[in-house]
Amino acid sequence: MEPYLEEYFPPGTEEHRLLLQIDLARLPRHVAVIMDGNGRWAQQRGLTRIQGHDAGSASVREVVEASARLGLGFLTLYAFSSENWKRPRREVGGLWRLLREYLGKEDSLLVRNDLRLRVIGRKQGIPGPVLRELERVEALTRDNKRMTLIVALNYGGRGEIVDAARRILEEGKIPAARLDEATFAAHLSTGDIPDPDLLVRTSGELRISNFLLWQIAYAEIFVTPVLWPDFRRRHLLEAIIEYQKRERRFGDVRPVGKKPRGRR
Repeated sequence: MEPYLEEYFPPGTEEHRLLLQIDLARLPRHVAVIMDGNGRWAQQRGLTRIQGHDAGSASVREVVEASARLGLGFLTLYAFSSENWKRPRREVGGLWRLLREYLGKEDSLLVRNDLRLRVIGRKQGIPGPVLRELERVEALTRDNKRMTLIVALNYGGRGEIVDAARRILEEGKIPAARLDEATFAAHLSTGDIPDPDLLVRTSGELRISNFLLWQIAYAEIFVTPVLWPDFRRRHLLEAIIEYQKRERRFGDVRPVGKKPRGRR
């Protein structure tokens, strides 16, 4: 095992035991995460919701590093949905403040570990200071290659599909008869990013909350009862282990990668 993996998943730990169950040659290329449960985590401890969101930032840090060390190509985190504006003003303001502080503290970590930041979602409405910080870190990490961290902000899957349709109509270059799935997907905000292989949802809720509706058509879904502030590297490993147990068919009768008998 590579030293950088044993350093982060030390022998003798539960994390190392789980790591040994993973086929590193069959990792999901892209993992997407619905980070849910910050509010309930805080409520259980008599804390404010903002304190719950703050606690969740430690999970973000650990999952990002674990994903990069494992060798994932893309990690998408659902940080703020277009519906989250309905929450109390104090909570919304606190969320944007925490994000700005996180970017200011973690930009060097992204650079040092060769990680690229991408943001998807509607930029209209994001507070100016936060938007400028996002654009600064995106530019700072644009040439990094190890892993792409995609953060969904002011994002909604339905809105993204509508925006893609608008772009196609405004361009006026594609006749209706030539519009196919590949062309439409290219106009999404994730047009140059592979679709998620694995979708992880924390807190036990069985819904996808308007997240990557087009892109997760064939994603494997893993739901854990663990609240996001308690989600750590071992939980990510458990999700990948479960992913590797499944047969991905994409509508076929055979798992992908297996040839039917009698063919060469």
